[in-house]
Amino acid sequence: MIKNTALSELHSALGAKMVPFAGFNMPVQYSGIIDEHETVRTGVGVFDVSHMGEFILKGDNALDLIQKISSNDATKLYDGKVQYAYIPNETGGVVDDFLIYRIDEKTYFLVVNASNIEKDWNWISKYNTYGVEMKNISDETSLFAIQGPKAAEALQSLTDIELAPMEYYTFQKGVFAGVENVLVSATGYTGAGGFEIYVANKDAKKVWDAIFEAGSAYDIKPIGLGARDTLRLEMGFCLYGNDIDDNTSPLAAGLGWVTKFTKDFVNAENLKAEKEQGVTQKLIGFEMIDRGIPRHDYDILDAQGNKIGRVTSGTQSPSLKKSIGLGYVDTAFSKEGTELFIAIRNQSVKAVVKKPPFVK
Repeated sequence: MIKNTALSELHSALGAKMVPFAGFNMPVQYSGIIDEHETVRTGVGVFDVSHMGEFILKGDNALDLIQKISSNDATKLYDGKVQYAYIPNETGGVVDDFLIYRIDEKTYFLVVNASNIEKDWNWISKYNTYGVEMKNISDETSLFAIQGPKAAEALQSLTDIELAPMEYYTFQKGVFAGVENVLVSATGYTGAGGFEIYVANKDAKKVWDAIFEAGSAYDIKPIGLGARDTLRLEMGFCLYGNDIDDNTSPLAAGLGWVTKFTKDFVNAENLKAEKEQGVTQKLIGFEMIDRGIPRHDYDILDAQGNKIGRVTSGTQSPSLKKSIGLGYVDTAFSKEGTELFIAIRNQSVKAVVKKPPFVK
């Protein structure tokens, strides 16, 4: 069964090309990926990403449960602060990557990937020996990502929350587009700046319409998942299911910066040992020197044609007008400037290791 979001019909009416994605009927593009990509990089665009999952964890021991299942140190959070982390599994891989919002000292709001809602819920529940009250509000919550350098200006008339001064990875709750208790977060998956806005499904249409009315002077446009992928890839952001999954090492994936060994968490001992030994492969960014588009699971080769890794994400970058990608390679080939080859249709096509973000 493919699920619809609250606004699936509206997207179809707007002429979006709809595709099944993570179990949901989602808009992949409207006017075209390149046009939508450039809209977000230079102006402002709106993604309906209501397929994402949202959980509320509440109680005296909510922080203890989060500390157990999260790689990051949630004691560093304060009210109105957001933290990026991942959920380690017991075998050295990643259950999911997610966001933790501290509402207050006993209430946390977690945002997880759409394809992992049930898996994450079951995983966190398994470790909930702390009596924490858990609520899955995914099916009643809509999420709009308003992204781009003009986002604050375009949205400011809709709320008393001062948007422009909001620091990255903070949030506030308030009235937005006449709707009370809306969570407005200075986060996003594009590297273009902007906000993510969480509303109840019953208010989704009202808020969406208000955003487009307020943003009309800024040439605001709806944006699909196609441009979301090219935008995140230009920043080198990981996509769960492509660049990280149950079988990839978070340390090999470059997630050491959100792995805090100052506390106990699931599989911490093994990850610590892996860190001390050093990883055998690393997730790298690369730019194509010769023409060709790298695709997920293409082999990465050395100059002699030996397989040294695989592509996890790749695309033609609309901003750079050249192909870019992410992939795992043997550690010896992970240094910036190292020449690699991507196996594209029986050809070895030249590339070079480049540290993301690809677009500054």
